[in-house]
Amino acid sequence: MEESISLKEIFGVIKKRLLLIMAITLGAAVVAAVISYFVLTPTYESSSQFIVNQSQQQDPNVQYNVNDIRANVEIINTYNVIIKSPAILEEVIEELGLSYSAGKLSENINVSNAENSQVVTVTATDENPVAAVDIANTTVAVFQDRIQEFMNVDNVSILTEAQLSPNPSPVAPNPVLNIAIAIVLGVMIGVGIAFLLEYLDNSITTEDDIDKHLGLPVLGVISIISEEDVRGNHMAFQANRTKRGGFNAAQKKSV
Repeated sequence: MEESISLKEIFGVIKKRLLLIMAITLGAAVVAAVISYFVLTPTYESSSQFIVNQSQQQDPNVQYNVNDIRANVEIINTYNVIIKSPAILEEVIEELGLSYSAGKLSENINVSNAENSQVVTVTATDENPVAAVDIANTTVAVFQDRIQEFMNVDNVSILTEAQLSPNPSPVAPNPVLNIAIAIVLGVMIGVGIAFLLEYLDNSITTEDDIDKHLGLPVLGVISIISEEDVRGNHMAFQANRTKRGGFNAAQKKSV
């Protein structure tokens, strides 16, 4: 038999386990904040831009045509590979005295260009903002010096050098984003656990549970009466009885 659940039952489960869901959500947000602020190491980015053309025309009156520009754009992918190659990065490491390998430095460098653009952007990432600036500028400078050894290129123009801002801000981690993601995941996990607990709960607590699980009709309901309710009702009954008949067994008639 196929079971279905109504929106009323869904909201009932959420309301029943609301404290659990809120606790899980708050815990996830706190964990994300602690990790973002105290565990993860901040990293900084710095970018340098340059433009590369093939050998300059011998005749200054001859202008580049569309095919020349298209060829330059298509060959930029080759430049990207050259920039991140050990031939370039090992020299960068030597000049800056870096303590890691060319492979590690390659992971911290991103080379990109806009679509149909000859402008190449080299972005360096490092835990030290000063080192990020030096890596970006030195990588472009080394590429500018050595590109002629690999290709027929002699016109590398640096458009923008990487510069250190007065108050550099880390690009990662992003605590606000991490906490927001943790809250969403906390709510999802909390709701999932709430429905799991409700699914595993086989106790019978309502008349509907008797009809649903046992298939038996409900003949009557016995309410739970505490001792305080019994005592309170008994005292109220005695007071009402005295008012109605004027008789109280606890009182003695004086002679």
